[in-house]
Amino acid sequence: MTDRNLIGLLEDDEDQSQLLGYWLTEAGYLVRHYPSGAEFRRKQGAVSVDLLILDWNLPDESGLTILRSLREGGSALPVLFLTARSSEADIVAGLREGADDYVSKPATQGELLARVGALLRRTNVQKEAMDEGDVEPYRIDLERRRVEINGEEVPLTDREFELVLFLFRRRGRVVSRESLLESIWNIRGDVATRTVDTHISRLRKKLGLSGEYGWRLNAVYQHGYRLERA
Repeated sequence: MTDRNLIGLLEDDEDQSQLLGYWLTEAGYLVRHYPSGAEFRRKQGAVSVDLLILDWNLPDESGLTILRSLREGGSALPVLFLTARSSEADIVAGLREGADDYVSKPATQGELLARVGALLRRTNVQKEAMDEGDVEPYRIDLERRRVEINGEEVPLTDREFELVLFLFRRRGRVVSRESLLESIWNIRGDVATRTVDTHISRLRKKLGLSGEYGWRLNAVYQHGYRLERA
């Protein structure tokens, strides 16, 4: 199993969202759809997804307002504007507000996927290696699929290793239970299960993620978990 990137799709047109979702899924991404700005804010999509594809014209507010609130709140979430508004003034406005890229509708499958991939590479979400200094005293060996603490290996199952990798790559960010279920277990995020909580509890004990080694894996009420420096 690989650590698949989760793409947020903020698009109110049902046909368009289905088509874009199909393209992204076929390319190996996980997709979370938000039909309105309110739905995006309610589900805290900004802290769970790796990249946001954002429409300008939404039923309840402007995509530009969503983008502005993200940047004013300090979010560095990569944002790709995908909109029918293609004038130079609109493109400039979107980029000035903090969009990372801007694609005019109708987009082609090849162009959209190329730009999504480029943004993810640019922000190092897809990096194959992890700077050991960033996660010390832990060492995550991708080739041998093992985790060490101060040079001592910690026995982990394959699923536990995938979960560790997912959390450390998103350290400092909230990750939802839904995104964990979809990415690690490959099941729908709305399925009622205690699997995530059980595995999180087990990892805390195995890796000392309650502050023993300078890291805490904290629950974030109603949203998920965040791995951060203690």
